[in-house]
Parts: sequence; C-alpha cells; structure tokens
Amino acid sequence: MSQAEDHEGTRRDFLYYATGGAGAIAAGAAVWPLVNQMNPSADVRALSSIRVDVSEVEPGTQLTVKWLGKPVFIRRRTEAEIAEAKAVDVSTLPDQGAENENLSGDLPATDENRALDASGEWLVMMGVCTHLGCVPLGDAGDFGGWFCPCHGSHYDTAGRIRKGPAPRNLPVPVAEFVDETTIKLG
Repeated sequence: MSQAEDHEGTRRDFLYYATGGAGAIAAGAAVWPLVNQMNPSADVRALSSIRVDVSEVEPGTQLTVKWLGKPVFIRRRTEAEIAEAKAVDVSTLPDQGAENENLSGDLPATDENRALDASGEWLVMMGVCTHLGCVPLGDAGDFGGWFCPCHGSHYDTAGRIRKGPAPRNLPVPVAEFVDETTIKLG
C-alpha cells in the first residue's frame, strides 16, 4: 500500500465521522425544543407550592383554596367531627386506603392517617370528587362531611367515601404546617 492510498483512507474516514457528528448535532438541535416544551411553564412552577393562612378558620368551618388549578378543602374540625370520624370501622369503607400523599405505604383509612395534625383538628383534601371530578359541597350529605350533588357521592367528616358511585376517598395532598397559622401545600 502506498503512502497516498493510506492518506486517502484517513481522509475518507475523517469525512464520514465529521458528517455523522454534524448530523447528530443537527438532530439534537431539532429535537431539543420538542423535549423542552414538555417541561412545566414558569407560572406552573410558581404555583407548585403555596402557603395558606388559616388563622381565621374557626372550628367547624372550612376554607377552600385553589392550588394547581383544583380546589383544596382545608377544614378545622370540631371535637364531635373528630370523634365521629374516629368511630368508623375502616373495614366497612368502600375505599380502605388512606389516600394520603404525606404518608408512605399502603396505610388504612383511619382518621389518624388522614388528618394533617396529631390532634386531628385539621383536615386538608383535594376538593374533587373521585367519581367524575365534580366539586362536593361541605357540611352536607348523610355523614356530615361532603356531598357531591352531581351523582350522589357522600363523604364523611374525614373525607372518606361512604355511599355513592365514587370509588376512592378524597385524596390528601402533600401539606404541612410551617408555623402555627400557615399551611404549605406542595
């Protein structure tokens, strides 16, 4: 093999690699905007966590806030509501899972596993019926909790489905107290 033929082979290999590299860079540049558009927008990222002042919420009342485009019920329960929720036998519930994003594992739907605080006074839940996404009414229904008038789902004072077509309990989102009067969602 002559030196000229060896030089041509090296040059040809270089051109193949250069063309392939340029094609890979062009493909990456074309695909990146498509992938990047799937990231959440700035306004969605800003709303991914909110703080709610609950200092004005009296026992027996609730506050409804909008978070991530959905209603969230924040209820300060009375002693009677807490006692009623704790008296329920979990084995009689249609959905026996806690549905609480603050807890790991498959825990039962006891009142303790659904309440935000140890005393059980605060209950935070997504305000969307698990049947078809309607917004239930508070202080209503056969169990003193929430009632979805669209299709007749009844939730108790812990947000657990008790009667009607809804398949699951109202979900408890990620929430925590950051101080005595402020709850952080998300």
